[in-house]
Amino acid sequence: MIFYKETEFQDTLLGKIPKAWEIVEIKDAVEEVKRGPFGGSIKKEIFVSQGYKVYEQRNVINNDFEIGDYYISEEKFHELKSFAIKEGDILLTGAGTIGKIAVVPKNFRPGIINQALIKITLDKNKILVSYFTNLLTYETFRRKVLERSHGATMKNVSSVRELKSIKIPLPPLQEQRAIAGVLGVVDSVIAKTGEVIAKTERLKKGLMQSLLTRGVGHKEYKQTPIGTIPKEWEVNKVSDLFDVLTGTTPSTRQSEYWNEGTVNWLTPTDLSKLNGKIHIKNSERKITERALQETNLTLMPKGSIIISTRAPVGYVAVLEEPAAFNQGCKGLIPKKHNGILSEFYCYYLLNKKQMLENLSSGSTFKELSKERLQNFNMPSPSFTEQKKIAELLLTIDKKLDIERSEKVRLEHIKRGLMDLLLTGKIRVKVD
Repeated sequence: MIFYKETEFQDTLLGKIPKAWEIVEIKDAVEEVKRGPFGGSIKKEIFVSQGYKVYEQRNVINNDFEIGDYYISEEKFHELKSFAIKEGDILLTGAGTIGKIAVVPKNFRPGIINQALIKITLDKNKILVSYFTNLLTYETFRRKVLERSHGATMKNVSSVRELKSIKIPLPPLQEQRAIAGVLGVVDSVIAKTGEVIAKTERLKKGLMQSLLTRGVGHKEYKQTPIGTIPKEWEVNKVSDLFDVLTGTTPSTRQSEYWNEGTVNWLTPTDLSKLNGKIHIKNSERKITERALQETNLTLMPKGSIIISTRAPVGYVAVLEEPAAFNQGCKGLIPKKHNGILSEFYCYYLLNKKQMLENLSSGSTFKELSKERLQNFNMPSPSFTEQKKIAELLLTIDKKLDIERSEKVRLEHIKRGLMDLLLTGKIRVKVD
């Protein structure tokens, strides 16, 4: 496959494109663009336990045509057959989360789309599914869809008519196939990397469950308030192992507390963005030394644990650098005399996130109280075993970090290729 830089362009409403390309409206490259039936046509009372499937937004968002359990009878299906899908149709989400797409696969269950979806049937003599789906995921195109959306609480693609009027670049079919082929190679590598990540995440989940309850190399176990654990382990409350502190927020009205801050200041949002990692070095926002001195803030030392205890609950990290934190978090400082490895307990708390959420209370938002956190029971292996377990899990996390970084790199490469190939700046030579 040979690439070359295009030199002959034409000026269009979409900017410069190769002279050999056309600019067409979507309606000129498709057989049909059709939105699902109005809500009144599909009411709960018409659903049956088995029959023809009603496809929803979540089928498209998750690119999964198996999920969902809404069905209609054969009689109703024939009544609404104009909304039926077929292999190769492109489904587009048209309400709420708009602009997500999925292609109807070969082995799909016959059915219809609901009112939140739009189906696009291409004229395959003019445009290929593989080319058009790349165009639909190209950020420039997505912005054009969003520009045509309206609604205060829920954005909607305002009309099929407007969608059909969107102009798109249309290379010759052979070049469409070549462009899609190049992007497809990158997609396949991204997908394989995603599979490695998913497999590694499953491995980590299984290891956490095993190592944090069964330990390493034990043969005898005992029943405890936290379940079955090795006979040699003890059970302690959080307060037996850590000093628990509550955070606060310096006055946002005093600029001297925030401008040119150098001290890490953590919130639940910072913790929720760690994506499974357990170490945190820097915060998005920082406070000044003056804020630390003049307010009721504690600078948590390196090696302390920070846990989010308010909206959301249960995200955890070990500090790689000292930090203060807001009232949505609690800080856990290890009691030195107990031989505590923060990484082990961070993994344990992370593994018990759902349990911590269940212990939380509140009507407007959930909050885990200091008292309940202090009384939360955790296992106490020897320091040596804590270290073994933490090192095993940290090794898995390092692999995940490498794979996730690689996936981000590949996605960046694809975005760059899309910008070059879908605008014709770089073209693929075809016979």
